[in-house]
Amino acid sequence: MSRRVRRRVLTRGKEKLDYSEIDESLSLDDRGVLDWTRLPDDTVIQLFSCLNYRDRASLSSTCRTWRTLGKSPCLWQALDLRFHKCDPASASSLVSRCENLHKLRFRGPDSVDAIINLQAKNLREISGDSCRKMTDATLSVLAARHESLECLMIGPDFCERISSDALKAVAICCPKLRKLRLSGMHEVDADAINALAKHCPKLTDIGFIDCRKVDETALGNVASVRFLSVAGTTHMKWHLISQHWSKLRDLVALDVSRTDITPTIISRFFSSSISLKVLCALNCPLLDTDPTYLSNKNHKGKVLLAFTTDILKGVSALFADTPMTSKTNCFLDWRNTKVKDGRTDEVLNWLEWIISNSLLRVSESNPPGLDSFWLNQGTSLLLTFMQSPQEEVQERAATALATFVVIDDENACIDTGRAEAVMRDGGIRLLLDIARSWRDGLQSEAAKAIANLSVNANVAKAVADEGGINVLVNLVSSVNRMVAEEAAGGLWNLSVGDDHKGTIAEAGAVKALVDIIYKWSRSGGGDGVLERAAGALANLAADDGCSREVASAGGVQALVMLARTYKVEGVQEQAARALANLAAHGDSNTNNAAVGQEAGALEALLQLTRSTHDGVRQEAAGALWNLSFDDRNREAIAAAGGVEALVSLAQSCSGSSHGLQERAAGALWGLSVSETNSIAIGQEGGVAPLIALARSDAEDVHETAAGALWNLAFNPGNALRIVEEGGVPDLVHLCSSSVSKMARFMSALALAYMFDGRLDEIAVVGTSTESGSKSVNLDGFRRMAMKHIEAFLLTFSDPQAFAAAAASSAPTALTQITEAARIQEAGHLRCSGAEIGRFVLMLRNPSPILKGCAAFALLQFTVPGGRHAVLHVRLLQNTGAQRVLRAAAAAAGAPIQAKIFARIVLRNLEQHPPESLV
Repeated sequence: MSRRVRRRVLTRGKEKLDYSEIDESLSLDDRGVLDWTRLPDDTVIQLFSCLNYRDRASLSSTCRTWRTLGKSPCLWQALDLRFHKCDPASASSLVSRCENLHKLRFRGPDSVDAIINLQAKNLREISGDSCRKMTDATLSVLAARHESLECLMIGPDFCERISSDALKAVAICCPKLRKLRLSGMHEVDADAINALAKHCPKLTDIGFIDCRKVDETALGNVASVRFLSVAGTTHMKWHLISQHWSKLRDLVALDVSRTDITPTIISRFFSSSISLKVLCALNCPLLDTDPTYLSNKNHKGKVLLAFTTDILKGVSALFADTPMTSKTNCFLDWRNTKVKDGRTDEVLNWLEWIISNSLLRVSESNPPGLDSFWLNQGTSLLLTFMQSPQEEVQERAATALATFVVIDDENACIDTGRAEAVMRDGGIRLLLDIARSWRDGLQSEAAKAIANLSVNANVAKAVADEGGINVLVNLVSSVNRMVAEEAAGGLWNLSVGDDHKGTIAEAGAVKALVDIIYKWSRSGGGDGVLERAAGALANLAADDGCSREVASAGGVQALVMLARTYKVEGVQEQAARALANLAAHGDSNTNNAAVGQEAGALEALLQLTRSTHDGVRQEAAGALWNLSFDDRNREAIAAAGGVEALVSLAQSCSGSSHGLQERAAGALWGLSVSETNSIAIGQEGGVAPLIALARSDAEDVHETAAGALWNLAFNPGNALRIVEEGGVPDLVHLCSSSVSKMARFMSALALAYMFDGRLDEIAVVGTSTESGSKSVNLDGFRRMAMKHIEAFLLTFSDPQAFAAAAASSAPTALTQITEAARIQEAGHLRCSGAEIGRFVLMLRNPSPILKGCAAFALLQFTVPGGRHAVLHVRLLQNTGAQRVLRAAAAAAGAPIQAKIFARIVLRNLEQHPPESLV
């Protein structure tokens, strides 16, 4: 054997790290390339130990040497089936490797057949979760096939279908049983407990957790028990317990957390039990509300652990004679102690498991009044348990950290104080260290905690500063669904806002997220992964640079595929949101056009507007709104049935969220930029729902509704429909009362369109172009509209400033008025040549109010710096508007506002050099 390996010890702080150092001359070939076949055997085995069982078995098939090494007994003493599906056939292929299997973890009763097929008769420890559907028959068979079993733990999910009959079978089949912990049984009767006492003489650790009923008297017959937990169990007859459990001469530790135990019963325990050393009573309401008892330190030499006591100090008191370093955190000191004591290990292992389990349960229910505990003790305890040598304790601590900060899961709201307490106590670094481990369970729970904590901006910064983004990007490509899902969720939360988008993209997250969309959409069962990946891409796509990267990585195709083919509402919502954000950069990149031109994209989004889920409809409408800014997309949406779909959406969303209403009106606004579409919307019945939305008390809703009605009013037929549907009073109300300048502005323009004379050409009072029309008083509505348009213009008119500008030719006077009159958002509006021409014609209207309104509108559209100012100036010059503007500015009978606004527009035209208009 020519392979050699040396040991090397490094020091990190006070911790020594021992690892193998490979002789490079034995592992590199002549070209300096690593030759895997020449690695030392123990190095290969060490690499194998960092793989899950499926990858380990697969890698073993690459060559004869690795096949032999891959069967090394040390690699197959423990097996975790929770995260990788193992069917009976796969299990049968592992039989030869599992002769020395001692420890196994599984998820769900469906795995039991595979466990049996492993034929691991020497199995000593079985731990299962997500076993709510496990039956008596399943548990009985599991016990019957593993007679050497010493530890059986099923939980923390409730085992509602397991009865005392199965417990009796376990007692009979597994006489070597030492530890038994079951969660959520309906009833544990006397026969089952007595069977355990009779057949399992070595049973020292019992946990009947969150059960509805346990026979208290029978538990007193299990003389071998040293550790007992009935945490969360209801209907306990406490008056019988102290009498019967006092017979348990070896009972060292008792857990009654989350029960209705009283101080009186605890006192009886302390008085009657000679061997009892510690009693855990976490989150016991009747105890926590009795400050007198808790302040009494006379517990007969026993230690009471409660939320209102110093838990770490109490545990330290148990081992006052044990040599530990600081005495401040006995769990950490114990792990660093060189001289170990078996009894101490046993007690502290039990305490870690029991306390972490209770903290997890309490974090899930999140009862009020525990802020002080979480901030002063709970956070520190969870971070301590994350460093436990017990993997299950580490996982539950990380899960509790992910859970106890959450206030409102639906709206991604977390408790700031708790999240920042985790950060202050070094929790982020601990979580990232665990996330870097090779164990799937630890990776997924750590990633989940990081994801939830990152909702807080300060924690998100800490995660980024500690290198957490790279960790999550690596995890997102995991073959483990839960790891990939939680890592994608972390990137989703970290990508909120602009602080970390660039870093996330630089770390390669965009391609990784796009890749997992394709991967998990094909494999099935990855709904959570897909929703979170699409959500992260949606956040990243809000940034112009990141949106380009999403598109170049194939994100458009991936997201359209999800919108077209996936039926899960969460996935649909995030895919539509991502497409909406990709399409929001039409002025700076080509993504808007690319989304619209992707096969099936528009049809898929229109189909999503018919969803029964408001969030899906909202994001789909938002995407269509953004896409409609592109001329080709706008016409393609209409051709695909967009008018009918969006009018139907507007008609059906009156009782929905303001976000959905805003986007429904916005999509119609975008579509109605085309006069052909505008006419179609009116004919489809779109006027009435838009008027209804204009009555909304939400600023964003009535702003988009006003924009749509402004576009529709350009057509005289639609203008008449607005009048007939009672829209004039609503537009007048917006014009005069809205807190949004844009809503007031567009309402004024809609009213000006309606009453600039064109409506008179097609409407006669009491008649309409369509049969069955409603009788209207056109003159009355005209007077109402003119009055409020004038009032709107006066809100931007300072008499002294206007008088000064009229008397002076100095540019500063006009600049002052421009700044006071400018509506910033109006610079984003884009008008067609026909619309610009209509305002020019309005400058010749005999109504001084309409002249002033037209000049005010043209001022907004031509202010230098506006998004479409250059286009509008070119359109004005093409229509020969300068002559009309000069006439309006010099008109003797025109109001001063119209004159000054016209002069400002002329100046705006002069400020755009001819070469900029080409």
